[in-house]
Amino acid sequence: MTQNRLLEIFGDSRSGNCYKLRLVCAQLGIDYLWHDIDVMSGDTRTEDFLAMNPNGKVPVVRLPDGRYLSESNAILYYLADGTELAGNDVFERANILRWMFFEQYSHEPYLAVVRFIVRFLGDPPARRAEVEARREQGYRALDVMEKVLTEHPFIAEDRYTIADIALYAYTHVAADGGFDLGRYPRIRSWLERVKQQDGYLPMRA
Repeated sequence: MTQNRLLEIFGDSRSGNCYKLRLVCAQLGIDYLWHDIDVMSGDTRTEDFLAMNPNGKVPVVRLPDGRYLSESNAILYYLADGTELAGNDVFERANILRWMFFEQYSHEPYLAVVRFIVRFLGDPPARRAEVEARREQGYRALDVMEKVLTEHPFIAEDRYTIADIALYAYTHVAADGGFDLGRYPRIRSWLERVKQQDGYLPMRA
């Protein structure tokens, strides 16, 4: 594989984790080829996909040099490295990563999973207890965000960074999982500020 080929993204357009990459590419002017992967149809369990990511999850990127990289926030950091979106010094970069870890550990497992169960699986009765438990944890993550956004206009810094992209992806579609953002005025204002950023790209339906 040659160095001049485009970045390739293998993702499901309904996924917030995949949306993060489309958004950062739009905002940084990164060209890429999109390969649509339908997680509901088992596309991530095929031999070819597992050769790219043995964990069987989207997104995955094929870099111009032929190497593969998975895990949305790792890819997000890779794509933004060297720009202000990823931080200007070691403390800023660590602080941005802190919130990206928060997103993957304390936010995404609740908001994203509840959204998936409710919107894409039809909210089956057999999983109602799980949904309610995860929704409670999701509200705890939103409470943390609301407090931070009371003190700062953006999540990690006083300017927009990839920490905002990471947390925006599933927060802005939280209503799909039955989360009520009406009680979070600071989060709602922040969502609007993200939409006003140069190169903003909405999530695909």
